[in-house]
Amino acid sequence: MAPFRKQGTVNLSALFNPTSIAVVGASQSDGKIGYEAMANAARYEAPVYPVNPSGTGTLFGESFVDSVTELDDIDLALLCVPGPAVPDVIDECGEAGVGAAVVYASGFAEAGEDGERLQAELVERATKHDIALLGPNTSGFVVPAANLQCSFASGVGDVPAGNTAVIAQSGGIAHVLAFQARRQRRGVSAMVGLGNRATVGFTETIAYFDDDERTEAIALHVEGTDDGRALLEACREAETPVVAYKVGQSDVGEFAASHTGALTGSHDLYEAGFAQYGVPTVDATDDLLDAAAALGHSPEPDGPNVGVVTAQAGPGIIITDRIQRAGGNLPELTGETQERVGEVLPGVTYTGNPVDTGRPMPEFGDIVTAVATDDNVDIVLVYELFEEALGYPIDALDGLADRVDKPVLFAAEGIEEDMAEERDALSEAGVPLFETPERAADAAGALARYGRFHGTDDEREVTVDV
Repeated sequence: MAPFRKQGTVNLSALFNPTSIAVVGASQSDGKIGYEAMANAARYEAPVYPVNPSGTGTLFGESFVDSVTELDDIDLALLCVPGPAVPDVIDECGEAGVGAAVVYASGFAEAGEDGERLQAELVERATKHDIALLGPNTSGFVVPAANLQCSFASGVGDVPAGNTAVIAQSGGIAHVLAFQARRQRRGVSAMVGLGNRATVGFTETIAYFDDDERTEAIALHVEGTDDGRALLEACREAETPVVAYKVGQSDVGEFAASHTGALTGSHDLYEAGFAQYGVPTVDATDDLLDAAAALGHSPEPDGPNVGVVTAQAGPGIIITDRIQRAGGNLPELTGETQERVGEVLPGVTYTGNPVDTGRPMPEFGDIVTAVATDDNVDIVLVYELFEEALGYPIDALDGLADRVDKPVLFAAEGIEEDMAEERDALSEAGVPLFETPERAADAAGALARYGRFHGTDDEREVTVDV
């Protein structure tokens, strides 16, 4: 296989924080990539110029130019041209002093030997000109807080800002995750589709977003890589929590190779490697965003021990089962905590772990606080069905995670319109919210695995209450 991936240090500021953009291959024909990429990029506050020798007049308020070499001080070029033309356009970008480029075209390393040779040539020219190259074979990226939309997909302008950086090998999955994050009312700090990873891959983007002040968690979608150790080292070196979704438990190698030129490798080896390097893994896109939300809005857990408070037994049973299957422990609460719970609610349904109050009640917040302050508990998960007359224990939950220095997750179900105001209040308070017992439990399980990998008390012996 041809050496079509160049590894090394690249400066990604021109890519993710450009002072100006050129759209090469910009088009006035609605529906073409050159039009859609220009329409999205034109929302950016810095200048965005259309480049096409066949173009006339203006596009989104800027006049067409024949070549990027006619423009001064361009940081980023979005290349909406066919694959065979890309290397020559990269040379023009180099002549113009462009610092970064996004290559949307396919037909490179994922397309057999001819494509590998074309990608090797592309990498050689980009490296010669010191251009950070995202792609080829990508649908681009977005940075919502900066209104930077370097994707040709529709709807990316509606993705809200959040604190999770999504780094996906597949541009399609990158967009799936971004749109899911919107539907979950969370948003992203960035969404990046790596594609074939010519000079910008996992290691470079993990390092960049680890230093990004908007990013509190990094979510990875991984099909495969030619340097798994470099990926794992980047994850371990990052101070920002990283969670990964490694696809390919069954045999998808040939399909994946035709998609992004990926070498999928052994799924079990990847899973073991991520665990060894401190990265919890998940098996679904929703789980990836849930785990990232839990990690990104919480103090780091000291261990895998989860304290559960539920207002209904049925969801509590599901949560208890699922947390333990996900790698978490349900420790016995201290005698002091059980006594405190009994004093607050004499005759409470169950004072072990989980604590079952039978229904939400005015003292529910006091019970949550008692469990959160228990020395045996590293992570707190609260569940209730919404009752309008009682609402959520907002006063107790607001700032509780910071006070106890532990993650505190909250899950609830009810009529959406009835819950909206209090749900918004919890979101404003930074409490991670979940809509089902399963998703909340799986997020707590991801935190538990993270706590086991990174925590300070994973050797502490506790009695597990099954």
